Amino acid sequence: MRIVLLVIGKTTNTYLQNLITDYQNRLKHYVSFDLQVIPELKNAKHLSIEMQKEKEGECILKQLEDANDIILLDEKGTQFSSVDFAQHIDKAQVNGKKKILFVIGGPYGFSEQIYQKATQKISLSKMTFSHQMIRLIFVEQLYRAFTILNNEPYHHE
Repeated sequence: MRIVLLVIGKTTNTYLQNLITDYQNRLKHYVSFDLQVIPELKNAKHLSIEMQKEKEGECILKQLEDANDIILLDEKGTQFSSVDFAQHIDKAQVNGKKKILFVIGGPYGFSEQIYQKATQKISLSKMTFSHQMIRLIFVEQLYRAFTILNNEPYHHE
């Protein structure tokens, strides 16, 4: 199985990027994982919120073609405990999913077209985090899920 995290804009905070890279390297022991970055829109300040979501949506659509599951990280999504998320990942593996695409949208969320393409929405918290921080939180939780599935001591009950 291959897991891809698709994000809008690069991580500009060096500390966050170093931590994200650390977890990406850890994940290599368990799964094929890629973080793909769609460049931020140019002149976005001159676009309405809806136009910005539409343009970002067009860029996201180009990346969706071969994914079995398209899971949006969205504040209105289903929340999982770490153990439940691990079981969700395990179920995808058992069901033979070849590629799961997790998507973090831009600052205003997703266009309606992206919501329609999604197979699922997941919320990592009821709290709001910056789009750069949520990348770190997600890759850490993905790593935690694989350590749970492998009965490794990283996760404590």
